[in-house]
Amino acid sequence: MFQRSALSSAITLVVAMTSQPLYAQDSTSPDNNGDMEEVVVTGIRGSLTKALDIKRNEIQIVDAIVAEDIGKFPDNNVVEALQRVTGVQVTGRGGGEVDGVTIRGLGDVSTTVNGRQIFTSTGRSVALADIPASLLNRVDVFKTRSADQLEGGIAGNIDIKTHRPFNFDGSKVVMAARGIYQSTSEKTDPNVSMLASNRWSSGAGEFGALINLSYAETNYRDENIWIGSLDPYNADTYGVIRSSEGGFQTGTDQGLSSAPGSTLNVNGIPTEYVLLRDAMGFTDFTGKRERPAANISLQYAPDDKSEYLFETFYNGYRNQSFNSLVFINTNGASHFRNPELYPNSNVVKTNYINNANMFTSGDGSSGHTDSWVYALGGKWEINDRLKVESEIVHQTSDYEGRFFAMRTDSVRDRLVVDFNYDNGLPLVAFLDDKETPNIDESDLTNPADWSMSTAYDNGPTDSGEATTFNIDADYEADWGIIKGISFGMRYDDRGAKSKYKDQSGSCKSETGCDLSLLPGLVNISKSGFFEGKAYVPSQWLAADGNYLLDHSDEIRALYGFQAGGSDYQPGSIFDINEKTTTAYVQANYEFNVFDKPLDGQIGVRFVKVDTNMNFFENANGDGVDWQPIEDEASENRALKNFVIRYSLTDQLMTRFTYGETIRRPGYGDLNPARTYRPTTTGLEFGTASGGNPNLKPAESVNYDWSLEYYFAESSSLYAVLFRRDVEGFVASATTNIEVTGNANPDLNGKYRLTLPSNTSNGQLNGVELGLVYFPDNLPTLLDGLGVQASVTLLDGETYDPVFDEDNNIIARTTNDMYGVSDTSYSIVLAYEKERFDARLSYVWRDDFKTGFNGCCSMPGGTWSASEASMDFQLSYDVTDNMVVTFDATNITDEIYKGYYTDDYLYNNGASIFARTYALGVRYSF
Repeated sequence: MFQRSALSSAITLVVAMTSQPLYAQDSTSPDNNGDMEEVVVTGIRGSLTKALDIKRNEIQIVDAIVAEDIGKFPDNNVVEALQRVTGVQVTGRGGGEVDGVTIRGLGDVSTTVNGRQIFTSTGRSVALADIPASLLNRVDVFKTRSADQLEGGIAGNIDIKTHRPFNFDGSKVVMAARGIYQSTSEKTDPNVSMLASNRWSSGAGEFGALINLSYAETNYRDENIWIGSLDPYNADTYGVIRSSEGGFQTGTDQGLSSAPGSTLNVNGIPTEYVLLRDAMGFTDFTGKRERPAANISLQYAPDDKSEYLFETFYNGYRNQSFNSLVFINTNGASHFRNPELYPNSNVVKTNYINNANMFTSGDGSSGHTDSWVYALGGKWEINDRLKVESEIVHQTSDYEGRFFAMRTDSVRDRLVVDFNYDNGLPLVAFLDDKETPNIDESDLTNPADWSMSTAYDNGPTDSGEATTFNIDADYEADWGIIKGISFGMRYDDRGAKSKYKDQSGSCKSETGCDLSLLPGLVNISKSGFFEGKAYVPSQWLAADGNYLLDHSDEIRALYGFQAGGSDYQPGSIFDINEKTTTAYVQANYEFNVFDKPLDGQIGVRFVKVDTNMNFFENANGDGVDWQPIEDEASENRALKNFVIRYSLTDQLMTRFTYGETIRRPGYGDLNPARTYRPTTTGLEFGTASGGNPNLKPAESVNYDWSLEYYFAESSSLYAVLFRRDVEGFVASATTNIEVTGNANPDLNGKYRLTLPSNTSNGQLNGVELGLVYFPDNLPTLLDGLGVQASVTLLDGETYDPVFDEDNNIIARTTNDMYGVSDTSYSIVLAYEKERFDARLSYVWRDDFKTGFNGCCSMPGGTWSASEASMDFQLSYDVTDNMVVTFDATNITDEIYKGYYTDDYLYNNGASIFARTYALGVRYSF
């Protein structure tokens, strides 16, 4: 099953260092004697013990991360901490942070906060990176699901627990501040938080109030190199061979031979071809991001039979970025030296081009999000057997984005490009003409060599709103093997709205379009691009994206654009309302087998979804006459699950789980409006895209079997086998179409049409192995040393459709599943000694497929090369109230690389992201 995997280590996650007490329960009410059950967690070992207790006691298969201390989660953000959880991989390391999470290779992760499903604007979930780590108490990663959990998320559920006043047995104030230095931006960013909580008794009962505030700022810089797609070119003339001429199909992975001397029948004549990359470029991406957040929690327990909660949660997002981009055409037919091929292939490795065309683009973008959650609930002990909880939640989330970009064009004298000069990194050199001593043609920073070109002015406005009511009950039964019944219902009314502005065109100024027309427009990128690790230009000129955002109406006047931005594009507008009604029932059972307890859970969750969709349609294709359309959809599902848990000994436990989960399509994927982009490069096919209002939820049937050995208080060894069978993945399906007779003749032609569809199925199999071990009886110097380690082996495949000329499915192909690394591991060395805590962690994952390339004649798969990260955390208790911390991430300064199926012939880029160093202090009383 794991033909490409190698079991090289055994490992899992370090969860935390705690120098102040934490209380285990998420919310606590006084028991019958007026006392509170308290679980004290101190130090790394104590926090690991708490995490193992959660894992052991939950019916489902769960991993947990517990905060090291109030206001101190163990990493810069939640996602960084999650990468050390067994079976969790992270993606998207740009912008100064890690922001994407997959569980066992699947990216459809449901995210909840205190059990509530929250979202950002029109998304299905909230971005984990948007929730500051300083607000968190703990994070639970549910890899299996029960009927009482929300139904979304094939991969699993991540539930974030924030602090509440009844977590503490009195008043608590914690203030924390960190300065985080980013190596690429060379700036130090603030990260501050404050928690104040108290609880008090009165004649009316017990009250608690908590406020938690946080602010984080990040100045980031990412440096990226990318290499374009390829097509067949005539081996003699270096003219591109059209698919209509050469008997191959542009845009699909046809497996064009890379063998020397390969030929195509060009208009019936066998013609030798070479495979040549069409472009290459760089991006120097800089920006500033701010995240304010706040949480207010009020609790009231009038007696020991009831408790009430009011809670509000706010998280904000502010971002402005500037992407300085270089685009170089590398397929020019005029050469000052013959191109060179990779050995034993017909693929061009080094090209020597006269009069190379290129452009730069200054891309300015900004985004602003405000999300609010308000919750009011209570829980009541009706009698000794029946407990009821209920809650009503209202949330809103609004996003406003802007994008303004300007291209600047140039033609350079001579260009040398080697697409794979040094282990996946290219060489790019613009040569200076020695016969023109007063001009340096290799200099990309002289404004006289550039002219204004196309500008792009667009931006979305998105909003989401939801009101949710739920009621849940637990009944302690004594019906033979049935020990408890849980049942409940939930009603959710969710709305999602989106609209988009877009205008673009060429400069129309009567006074000319010289770059000197607007002082401040020109930006020269920072010298030393890619830290000197690749033989590429050190710096270049581009329009300043921040200037474009700040002087938008001036640019619009030059280009003849509508002031203030264009009207909203009808094809982008959607207004979707989704009403979800769910009900569930589940039973907990228990009996003895061979004098050992066997228990578990069996349940079913009924889901009914009614969706009303409002869009605009351009029936005649002229792009002008848009008419509103309305569509409806309804879905009913019954999702079953059961768990068997058996204690073979007091220390050895096994579980088997079966569950059914669904993944709903994104709201934007439902919009049927199509966008056509005719070819502008002389290629035969343009591109077209749209949505599909007939999309259905994908459904997964999940199997898990675990064996868990808890051989000491803070030590455990475990293994999990699992399988996911998925039907109806929402995936992009690309087919060929031809538009004729369009009211706008410019849109007539051939296109590669990409639409989301439920046509893909898949299967994921895997193994997780984990170890947490703090040995006893070590020598004094080593006492306090521990290790956490995990390894995950995955084998994922999708079964994707093959279409005929009429777009009918005629077969299915087996492909690697997106986002799945065959092998990943994590190892953490932890050490605590008196007032000193430290840990060193290393995570690694091997190559994984990131997408499908529908352009040109490349191999279809796009891949990320193996990734690694080494981090370090240190804390020292100066006093009982003050702790000093030091943290470092990406210590080994990794270069992240990608490729198209073959990492030697078809490398496609590389990126450098920041190392961070943080110094902080926390004071509590």
